[in-house]
Amino acid sequence: MNFERILFDMIDNAVPILFCVLGGNFAYKVNVLNISMEGMLLMGAFSSVLFLMLSGSMLVGILGAVGIVLVSGWIFSFMSITRKGNPIISGLAINLLATSITAFVLKSLSLPNINVNHIVDVAGLKVNIPLLQDIPVIGSIVSGHSPLTYIAFVMIFVSWLLMYRTKFGVYVRVVGENEEATESVGIRGTKIKYIAVLIGALSCAFAGINLAVERLALFTNDMSAGIGFIAIAAIFCGKGRPSITALYAMLFGLCQSLSVNLNISAGPASGLFKTLPYIMIVTILAAVSIIQTRKNYTRGFKNE
Repeated sequence: MNFERILFDMIDNAVPILFCVLGGNFAYKVNVLNISMEGMLLMGAFSSVLFLMLSGSMLVGILGAVGIVLVSGWIFSFMSITRKGNPIISGLAINLLATSITAFVLKSLSLPNINVNHIVDVAGLKVNIPLLQDIPVIGSIVSGHSPLTYIAFVMIFVSWLLMYRTKFGVYVRVVGENEEATESVGIRGTKIKYIAVLIGALSCAFAGINLAVERLALFTNDMSAGIGFIAIAAIFCGKGRPSITALYAMLFGLCQSLSVNLNISAGPASGLFKTLPYIMIVTILAAVSIIQTRKNYTRGFKNE
């Protein structure tokens, strides 16, 4: 087994999760359960490839994806924040809507998928970092990824900076802790919640662009494959802290990498390894839940 290949694939597989996690942290901090990230990611992937196919322009594809997903984020915000609807029902509605729209458009076009390999050179998008690519082992793991891969890792620091070193970050955390108190001092909690959700939507758009355009130059039905839900698991495990949630995203990326690479060499048992990322999600969530529950009890008494 090629461990360098596994680590290289780990970084690639972690990028869509990482984008969703870093954006979703803000909604988590304002106490909005945004389970619509799965649908937003799928719409980002679909619209980026569709606009790219229609226009032949990468820029149009990116802008189209960002615009469509931001509209999805606004609809979710309106239903769950302004209209005080159940965010779980609103999120499921967005997820089902995304799946239905993408399937309908593909059916209307009489296409099994949307392939833009004739427009996008996936290999040409890879960035080989000078000097770093020549370092044994490290170079083969870190160099040769797409531009959004490196942007995703830079965004870990940017996200932390925005969350903990800006006035907006303070507002986000305060609104999540006590919205009524913030309203009493003139901070508009609804506005902060909208912005937090839309930041997550923007991140999901870039996750979809990375998945569909940069990695495959292809869109197929349900290609998000639960990435949005994996991101939600990472957010809950890391309690919305950018650095910790990023580590969980990398861990889930490693699980996906292992499932693919073991799948190649496992023969008849290969199907079992496809379940590895999802088994890992359940295991980690259970472990984190047990640890947090134990912390809530001291000498037999629950700390409120």
